[in-house]
Amino acid sequence: MAAAAETTPWPTELRLAKDRKTLSVAFDTGQSYALDAEYLRVMSPSAEVQGHSPEERKTQPGKRNVSILEIHPIGNYAVRLTFDDMHSSGIYSWDYLAELGRDRGRRWQEYLDELAGKGLSRDPAPRK
Repeated sequence: MAAAAETTPWPTELRLAKDRKTLSVAFDTGQSYALDAEYLRVMSPSAEVQGHSPEERKTQPGKRNVSILEIHPIGNYAVRLTFDDMHSSGIYSWDYLAELGRDRGRRWQEYLDELAGKGLSRDPAPRK
């Protein structure tokens, strides 16, 4: 168990940009990432987004303009983000935030391909 704790990245800084569109995370490994609110929202680890299996994952269209309203610490292992679309059920562990940063290029492209394949857009639906 001690070996696992040694490999878990530990955040040294968590900073929300003034426009609330980017969360910057720095880790004790020397890695740091600027994660867009839209990316964090569509990759939410919540069951509402991820489902309970890969087949249940729900594509999240229309999140281009989403912002982060609040960051709530969860114990000493994660944060819960509240977005301005009122999504707040995802708990982002330090490991998951590091993974999102490391794999951003691949994950983002997969998301864009998923949207295109379903005929969906990053832009919110027009109001009627």
